[in-house]
Amino acid sequence: MQAQAGDTGSEPSAAGGVVAVTRALRLLEAFGMDDAFLSLAELSRRTGMHKTTTLRLARTLAADHYLVQREDGAWRLGRAAGWLGACYQATFDVHDLVEPVLRELTIQTGESASFYVREGEMRTCLARVDGPRTIRHHVRVGLGLPLNLGAPGRVILAFSGEPGEPYESIRQRGYHLSLGEREPEVSSVSAPVFGLHWKLLGSVCISGPTSRLSEPVLLALSQTVMQAANQLSYALGGRRKPTVGAAPARSSAWHP
Repeated sequence: MQAQAGDTGSEPSAAGGVVAVTRALRLLEAFGMDDAFLSLAELSRRTGMHKTTTLRLARTLAADHYLVQREDGAWRLGRAAGWLGACYQATFDVHDLVEPVLRELTIQTGESASFYVREGEMRTCLARVDGPRTIRHHVRVGLGLPLNLGAPGRVILAFSGEPGEPYESIRQRGYHLSLGEREPEVSSVSAPVFGLHWKLLGSVCISGPTSRLSEPVLLALSQTVMQAANQLSYALGGRRKPTVGAAPARSSAWHP
């Protein structure tokens, strides 16, 4: 019998990892928010594993209550999986995920990086990593700023469904850059960050002096900012990180 893709011992896994554990985790990850239960055939299809392998792993997980088999043969997540989710929610700190991404973004661009969230009609700086240069843009964590001034606020408005321009263009591009809009000597480029079901969480940006961040420079850095926003979206949304080099889903698939 010919094995399906991903059903051999040579499949990619973490260095020094155990392939069987990787497969078991893949089986749990096959379930989505709308999947009350899945048939064995569907689990096999989603994981790329042969049905016999899928069944063996499902029964092993069921022995420790991570999966439960229904009378009709379909499978659902068990109470042990729910307990892990509850523990994650109870101990989760957004800064543990956001700050490393901002730090890496600062290293890549040489500029300060920030993560903003919406609070009413303002945007608040939730996390911040200052750039390494002596002359840089300073923003205090917790500071509230206007939504309609500056790239991060414009991005939040655009992906919250604000009609008209420049918001339609921002949705089409997937990012926005600002030169001296809020502060005459400060420029920035920003992209949206999403959570589960592509719910908007906020925006990530880099900012610095306009003398250094001209429009061509901001355009050149926009893809780096979008990649950081995409990485945060997958981390905060609990989804698998996309394949390296894959373009993030943006405005063409976005709906308010």
